[in-house]
Amino acid sequence: MPELPEVESVRRQLRAVMVGARIERVLARRPDLRYPLGTDFVTRLEGQSVRAIRRRAKYLVAELSSGDVLLMHLGMSGWFHVMRLEPASKPVRGRARREPPPGTYYARSRLAAHDHVVFEMSSGAAVVFNDPRRFGFMKLLSPTVFASDATLSGLGPEPLGRAFTAVILAQALKKRKTSLKAVLSDQRVVAGLGNIYVCEALHRAGLSPKRRASTLVSRSGVPREEAKKLVDAIKAVLRDAIANQHRADGQDRFRVYDREGRRCPRRGCSGTIKRIVQVGRSTFFCPTCQR
Repeated sequence: MPELPEVESVRRQLRAVMVGARIERVLARRPDLRYPLGTDFVTRLEGQSVRAIRRRAKYLVAELSSGDVLLMHLGMSGWFHVMRLEPASKPVRGRARREPPPGTYYARSRLAAHDHVVFEMSSGAAVVFNDPRRFGFMKLLSPTVFASDATLSGLGPEPLGRAFTAVILAQALKKRKTSLKAVLSDQRVVAGLGNIYVCEALHRAGLSPKRRASTLVSRSGVPREEAKKLVDAIKAVLRDAIANQHRADGQDRFRVYDREGRRCPRRGCSGTIKRIVQVGRSTFFCPTCQR
């Protein structure tokens, strides 16, 4: 499932071709994704300009000139790819002329089976949402409905924002008797963190995923040094992951995630990466240096 760095990478990709451009045409190849798109989905989008594309946790938020907001989530397998719009084909000499649809069109030969929604932009780009498992969604919301929508209201602080500090983290950890892995996976504690980067951040901070969360906070609620290290590690891991999104070496960019049985990459550590299961997900860590 895409996590914060992957979603941020997608946001930057979409911003380059959508912000400031007008949505000339929308092709909705099916009536629903995880949820129904709505019978007015196409008509409310066509002709609108995209004013901004923001990210909140793992969600994308496109602000439109109409005031409507397009809230999007990639689900487990969703992704966007950008293609150039192609002009309508020229008629073959000697044959009856067949009028193409108005404007340009997205070449049918390139439409994959799971390309469910296509946005044709005035920037000359076709922005295509592909989702084989259809766990992703698009919600087109009015400003009033968006303001009261529960999707984003319960999320915790953005881990890369200034508001995410050791003091804020300590408030969430001080009474939690569950493990650090479980607490950090809770979107109400830190928004956007997922299984991969929780494992990576805990390794960088030298903290065991099995450690009780409250041990990072003093009895009076003051964050201990480990809490400060963890906040710094979370920010560093996410920034590095965003910067390395276009690397082609796959799992090699991870320190511990999916590296069971390999030697710990921490300098001076002779430990071996171990895999355990916590809250229904695989956790990768070094039992030697993470305490």
